[in-house]
Amino acid sequence: MPSHVRSYQDLDVWRFAVDWTEAIYRTTAAWPGDERFGLISQVRRAAVSVASNIAEGAARRSTGEFLQFVGMAQGSLAEAETQLLIATRLGYQREPDHHALAESADRISRMLASLASALKRRKSS
Repeated sequence: MPSHVRSYQDLDVWRFAVDWTEAIYRTTAAWPGDERFGLISQVRRAAVSVASNIAEGAARRSTGEFLQFVGMAQGSLAEAETQLLIATRLGYQREPDHHALAESADRISRMLASLASALKRRKSS
């Protein structure tokens, strides 16, 4: 992890996760109202959890704890991706919209994997 990182807000992966969450909120606003307490709520919570876990992990005292929270962020990302796929299959969003969100999720996933690798190297040194 770069030495110039002073806060979770300095992490590109956190910034991308926040942007992705905003896009999910905007997308889900157009989904059927009867999903407000179902799929909309679930996918929004999972998306928020990605950036939140990155922030919480960065605020922890140990590298091992940070690494654990990065793992939870990866899990929340997979959860949200699954829910977005279900929404697309149900016709709540168009395939191009799903594709854009899926591409962003893939980028975040790769960034989380890189962060985890950096944390593992730091932990073992």
